[in-house]
Amino acid sequence: MLNVTLMIFAGGTGLMWLAFIALSIISFIVSKSVESKFRKYANIPMNYGMTGRQVAEKMLYDNDIHDVTVQEVNGTLSDHYNPANKTLNLSHDVYHGTSVAAAAVAAHECGHAVQHATGYAWLQMRSTLVPTVSFSNKFVMWLLLAGLLLVNKLGTTLLLIGIGLYAITTIFSIVTLPVEINASKRALVWLNTHNITSPDTHRYAESALRSAAYTYVMAALTSLATLFYYIMIYNRR
Repeated sequence: MLNVTLMIFAGGTGLMWLAFIALSIISFIVSKSVESKFRKYANIPMNYGMTGRQVAEKMLYDNDIHDVTVQEVNGTLSDHYNPANKTLNLSHDVYHGTSVAAAAVAAHECGHAVQHATGYAWLQMRSTLVPTVSFSNKFVMWLLLAGLLLVNKLGTTLLLIGIGLYAITTIFSIVTLPVEINASKRALVWLNTHNITSPDTHRYAESALRSAAYTYVMAALTSLATLFYYIMIYNRR
């Protein structure tokens, strides 16, 4: 919200605003499509009645990974793999769910555990960026706001620093793309080759993970467009 407020305050060309409006509309459509598909696939049962927890544990075992703990966490769509403590964290609906959606999400998160175990370069790069991104997120918008409010030399300097920090978050969004796409690819290959999904249910799992990947694509494009927008403002100074 603060980022949007900054852009409105700063103004911009009509072309840039059209680009942001288009990205916002597409992002909204993608988000609603993902929600719709996951609600639909949450009602399609998996073969053998396997829960998300069982799917995750089997995928870890099949990949010879025995030091990752599968646990339940609060929240909706809060599923994630934490490489710091090697925990696979699944939301209630995924952990206990026996649907195609639950299996797809659990296998996807396991894909990250496999990436970690095999030293996948893009995951290592993203993990390296996490502390820097966390630091950047605390200050970036305030620096940009100060840079926009102050039209003197100090303001220009603060704006440049803010752009530098925002560039880090943009790089993080871009690096995240291959990490997420590869995790889904690993999940789908495993689901298929180990007969966890049937031909009918596999296409649903593939559709769910493909749609989820689009959200990361849109996030990266939006972050990149926003970065260019602030650079344009700096150049006008």
